[in-house]
Amino acid sequence: MMDVSQLIKAAKEATGLTQFGEDGWQVGLEILVHSANREAGLNAIGAGTIEAMLVGLLAQRLQVEDWYARHPEIDEQAITAPLMVLGLPRTGSTALHNLLAADPSVRVLRNWESTAPCPPPETATQHTDPRIAAMAEQMVMRDLAMPRMKQMLPMTATSPIEDQFLMALDFKSQVFMPMFRIPSYVEWFDHEADLVPTFRYVKRVLKLLQWRCPPSRWRLKNPTYSQCIEALDTVFPDARYCMTHRDVEDVIPSVADLYFEMAQRNTERPDKAWIGEATASNCELGMRRTIAFRDSGNEDRFLDLHFKPLQSDPIPRIERLYAFLGEPFSEETRRNMLAWRQATPRDKHGRHKYSADDFGLDKQALRARFTFYYDRFGASG
Repeated sequence: MMDVSQLIKAAKEATGLTQFGEDGWQVGLEILVHSANREAGLNAIGAGTIEAMLVGLLAQRLQVEDWYARHPEIDEQAITAPLMVLGLPRTGSTALHNLLAADPSVRVLRNWESTAPCPPPETATQHTDPRIAAMAEQMVMRDLAMPRMKQMLPMTATSPIEDQFLMALDFKSQVFMPMFRIPSYVEWFDHEADLVPTFRYVKRVLKLLQWRCPPSRWRLKNPTYSQCIEALDTVFPDARYCMTHRDVEDVIPSVADLYFEMAQRNTERPDKAWIGEATASNCELGMRRTIAFRDSGNEDRFLDLHFKPLQSDPIPRIERLYAFLGEPFSEETRRNMLAWRQATPRDKHGRHKYSADDFGLDKQALRARFTFYYDRFGASG
């Protein structure tokens, strides 16, 4: 059984640091540990995985606060009008994020820096930083342990990634849900947790990352934004949004299968029915909250992109996005995007196959459940 005080002690001993910054992060950590201890059915691998993960997050937070203590000028950095890509998962947003990252004038959160933001990256060494090789080794180990992940979520050490791990530094993140059966934590996160401090901490880390490694025009992506849109807007009131869409009966079983692939090593009793319903509930909550946010006077801050057109011919859609942002779309960016797409075709590592029935999901019932979503955005393919 994990003990919160022992996790904190381990992180302090590993770093030689003691200051975690503003209080509040303890609540999520305590609820997560309680849920994992009593509900997750962890095996030895799972217990080791979550303990190492939590100690690592605590250590990262200590390091972030240490950099701020020694360089308070970091807080003078500005995060201005970021583009936030949100919507249902498995809707082509990862490919879109990679395409957007091909623009040399923008900044994305890269895989290698998302789990090790300290020391903050520097322009001169950002392509040779030793954390890149370390992350590449982790990716090899991931693919050996979970070989289907390459089909579901292809990525490299340097590719852009969601800021789930930055949210996790406040211990309020959906990064934990796919890996562990933690229903009471999920319930708390969905309906009680205050995400404003979480996004303030995300902003704190983004400032650190851009401090010595611009540019500062951020392109961020995270399906969780849909669910936490009000808190996100409180912290980033000048954000613009790109919302990706796909038919729900294709999305939810695909997401559930991805979550199962991530969870099955951590327990002897993977609960597919829980994964299926938790996924559907999470998606429904996110879509209802985002539609309500759009209807409350924010519609002009959103651009919608649908899965099939984005997959078949992305450049015209991205040109629309740049026009929406009022930003130039350079020939260099176009060439870079086309080069990435040519080198990274869909199904490069094989087609992701999954079954809704495996997770207790019925496609017709899902479509009926999400009638409100189809009425607003139409079928997406």
